[in-house]
This record gives sequence, structure tokens and C-alpha cells, in this order.
Amino acid sequence: MKISIECDDEYEAQKLASLIFIKDGKETYITGILNIVKNELVISLKDKSAHSVLLKDQDHVEKFADFIQSVLDKEHTLISTKISEHIVEIVKK
Repeated sequence: MKISIECDDEYEAQKLASLIFIKDGKETYITGILNIVKNELVISLKDKSAHSVLLKDQDHVEKFADFIQSVLDKEHTLISTKISEHIVEIVKK
């Protein structure tokens, strides 16, 4: 299953990709979604820190939240993330 999430800019795309997935260990670093405010997504990580990521709009925030929920529930695992300018492509199995 694959999804493309459009971020506010290229920096936000790089931040999102680096925060949610550790490529070498094939593990998900994100542990939850703390808050959603319009196009801003606040996520918590395994190290107990919280980070804000700005997506293009509220639709992309909801799309990401729906997609990542099954990963957080351990029903699926992330396989890869790929950044293309301000778009993050995320693949899960």
C-alpha cells in the first residue's frame, strides 16, 4: 500500500520522512499523533519528543493520519519513504 503526502515545502517533506521511519532498522520512529491543527500535524516519537510538521492542507493531514494509524496499531509495517521535492511517498505492507 502506497501513499503520497504533500508537505508545505521541501524542508517539511524531509523532516516528515526522517521522523517517521528509520531505514536501516526498518522500524517506525513515530509512536503517535498528538494533535492536528488545520494543516499542522504534531507527532510523538519513541524518544518521547514531539515534533510539528506542516502539510499542504488539512486533507493531506487526515490522509496521513488514516494511513499511519494501522502502522501505529502494529497491523502494518513501513517499508520505505521517498522524497520528491515537497512530496513524501510512504509504502507499507
